[in-house]
Amino acid sequence: MRGSGQGRGVLAGALALTLLAGCAASPARASTTTITVLAAASLTGTFTTIAADFEAAHPGVRVRCSFDGSPTLVTQVEQGAPADVVALADTATADRLARDGLIATPTIFATNDLVIAVPSGNPGHIATLDDLARPDVRTLVCAPAVPCGAAAAAAFAAAGVDVHPVSQEQSVLAVATKVAAGEADAGLVYRTDVLAASGALAAVPWPPDPAVTHAAHTTYPIAVLAGAPHPAWAAAFVDAVLGSRTTLAAAGFEFPGADG
Repeated sequence: MRGSGQGRGVLAGALALTLLAGCAASPARASTTTITVLAAASLTGTFTTIAADFEAAHPGVRVRCSFDGSPTLVTQVEQGAPADVVALADTATADRLARDGLIATPTIFATNDLVIAVPSGNPGHIATLDDLARPDVRTLVCAPAVPCGAAAAAAFAAAGVDVHPVSQEQSVLAVATKVAAGEADAGLVYRTDVLAASGALAAVPWPPDPAVTHAAHTTYPIAVLAGAPHPAWAAAFVDAVLGSRTTLAAAGFEFPGADG
């Protein structure tokens, strides 16, 4: 039966608890300085680890992360959220924030790729992108305003496939959560989300079409907010992210210039 309790249990261990943990890796102490990082949902696992390493290297500094879809984070920045750093899955939006004087010049720190994810065992028998157009297949994508949703729409258009998703979610983790729980036959998530699911998800290859793979490609910028309460520590955290390629690579991220 689809959407079994077992599937939801696997998900809780692989995805949901990571999100709930945030990236505050240690309890607040009386004399701590807390920096706040707004980060795209697909960065949950890696930024949790990077934050823990940063706290260990800087006693007295605590990192508090807020993970969500990039549009939500952008709205928070535009509304003056008291945050220090923002990391998005969308370079165009980050560039706009920089032009508006809301963040410093963003730096690209990683790249990722959208994939077709299916629940473990592939109960919907999804073998190709064309299968997502079948009327009996339940497909989930991110909302169009979310980078993963825009990339999905671009990939579908490049492939000439007419897909009618049953739901459009506000973050990529929401898509991954529901697919891993068996609530859909397939979903468009990032390669890193499949790896983070620890076997609860599997990936179906894209067609060998450069236009499709280009459309599914995503680049991640990071920047210090113009009104950061702790600008020096914020800059130090950005440097820590830029120096954390081993952690990022282990999660499946790639890097500018390394992926063709």
